[in-house]
Amino acid sequence: MPFTPAVSDAPEATPQAVLTSDVVEAVASEVRVGLTATAKTLSPWLFYDEEGSRLFEQITELPEYYLTRTERSLFTAHADEIIARASEPSGRDPAPLLTLIELGAGTATKTGILLAAAVRRQRTVVYQPVDVSVTALEAATENIRANIPGVTVRCQVADYTSQPLPLNRLPNTRTLALYIGSSIGNFSPEDARGVLRNLRAQLLPGDRLLLGTDLGPSSLKSVATIEAAYNDRAGVTAAFNRNVLFRLNRELGSDFDPRAFTHLSLWNAAESRIEMHLVSRRAQQVHIPANSAGPALSFNFASCETIHTENSYKFTPARVRQLLASAGFELTHTWQDEQRLFAVNLATAI
Repeated sequence: MPFTPAVSDAPEATPQAVLTSDVVEAVASEVRVGLTATAKTLSPWLFYDEEGSRLFEQITELPEYYLTRTERSLFTAHADEIIARASEPSGRDPAPLLTLIELGAGTATKTGILLAAAVRRQRTVVYQPVDVSVTALEAATENIRANIPGVTVRCQVADYTSQPLPLNRLPNTRTLALYIGSSIGNFSPEDARGVLRNLRAQLLPGDRLLLGTDLGPSSLKSVATIEAAYNDRAGVTAAFNRNVLFRLNRELGSDFDPRAFTHLSLWNAAESRIEMHLVSRRAQQVHIPANSAGPALSFNFASCETIHTENSYKFTPARVRQLLASAGFELTHTWQDEQRLFAVNLATAI
């Protein structure tokens, strides 16, 4: 996503909106690449406009969506231990204070549990949330300032997946990077390694990573449980998926009829992932006017042709360890719930 992040060095920073022209150009470029491919795709970062962020917050509260509540329960039960383990002395920093940075922070609802634990341990903490959604960062900043005294918020509007993060490292502190919510599962194995390697390149040896991973099927967790999380009865996930078409119409002037596409989620056992698609209900043609990314385009859709909008990979403990090792991290501790739905993994940069 080739726009320049807006970064604030102020002690308390409210996120600054990214220039509209940059966002539109990034959206237009992504659409041109994805919809001209043989198998049409749209990147999942396109979900997160203002409405998409609002819908995703609704998803996290759905009864079928076990991921958020399970990870939240793990934080509630183990936050003090997580912060203590992340703060353990090493040869480089015998008594480090933590600075927390979060990739894909969203509204940081669960993160507040960890921030409160950090404040209990060290009285004050600097928190650097990173996200492409200004709306989400505004909500995160407001919530944290109102509810967790002792936290200094320094927001960054940026796409952490494709550009180096301007980490604001404070003197005499250790960085604890948070990548929670199983966001790593949205990337292919190769791209997931790339994201973590990019992060590792900006950390010092001894810095920590807290990684949330959704676990695959097991004797305690059925495929049906996973499938239901991406196809809820209330239809919120379907609305979230189709919202990307409303966004393209609004920002690019395209003429998608979102009602002409239906939401599809399916379990791909060979890849250990849930896939989300938008399925064309009929043969149709969609037009996008000329813009800064290129000339006008028309896209033909056959009946039942799909746009692949998201993957969500599911992990085994061994696969988590291998992924971390391939990116320059050593897994040091894992917390799981009793049903083995979800895992929170603490790793050290080596």
